Amino acid sequence: MQVFNFTQPLNFMRYKWVAIILSAILVLGSFVSIATKGINWGLDFTGGTVIEVGFAKPADLPAVRQTLTDVGYGDAVVQLFGTSRDVLIRIPLRTDVDQSTLGDSVIKALNSMQADAVTMRRIEFVGPSVGEELKQDGGLAMLVALIGILLYVSMRFEWRLSIGAVLSLFHDVIITMGLFSILQLEFDLTVLAAILALIGYSINDTIVVFDRIRESFRKLRDTSVSETINDAITSTLNRTVITSLTTVLVLVVLFYMGGALIHGFATALLFGIVIGTYSSIYVASAIAETLGISREDMLPPPPVEKEGENTDALM
Repeated sequence: MQVFNFTQPLNFMRYKWVAIILSAILVLGSFVSIATKGINWGLDFTGGTVIEVGFAKPADLPAVRQTLTDVGYGDAVVQLFGTSRDVLIRIPLRTDVDQSTLGDSVIKALNSMQADAVTMRRIEFVGPSVGEELKQDGGLAMLVALIGILLYVSMRFEWRLSIGAVLSLFHDVIITMGLFSILQLEFDLTVLAAILALIGYSINDTIVVFDRIRESFRKLRDTSVSETINDAITSTLNRTVITSLTTVLVLVVLFYMGGALIHGFATALLFGIVIGTYSSIYVASAIAETLGISREDMLPPPPVEKEGENTDALM
């Protein structure tokens, strides 16, 4: 399937410094936002109580929020969970409330607002120590993933390409987290899962481009490094665009139809795939070229001549 049919390679590397400067600005802006505004950590990381309740009729969310505000839970997050009769209530960690009686007090308050009984489906409590441990484990998971990718690409390709790949992944993760910081979107375990999935998606895209760069270095002997990289990226552009578009179509459906619980997951992946596609085309290859990758670095080493081989041939 061909979306584009180019007769000549596109000159991507002509704008490599524009791309690098743009990426540096986006990464710096993300760091500034994370340092000043912080991350809006979800209850999975900060601790709190999650209560799932069922209504006999479609729930009136504004009325539910008002009822909880009246009984002292104005900071509760109320959202539909699956159907219009299922409601998920998230209450941040409270030191002035007995957690063992929190669920009963919420159900009592909700039952007072209507004639039909409200039933509790489940209640979960996440302590602050558990939330902090999840935060540390999540950061460690991303770090281990980046180190593993660095080692893998170094062994399979070349160290300049491995640095370009890891820096582009770091670029994708930081900018995605920067988006959540700027918009103050809730960052929970589903968003962390989306970022880990983004790392795998982006490195797969980058490896495809790197494979074609290596093939182009071996095939095109009379072209410059920039021309070779341009040829490799252009030849994989159809595959990159088709893969990204089909993934985005699924994520758009999840974003609008999947419900509130995976809204953050879909948001992180939607934005991350756009950034990841851009970084696979520009950032990773541009960094490798800036570091001085050459054709000699990508060609296989010449065969080692065995001692006495020429002597035997002459005899």
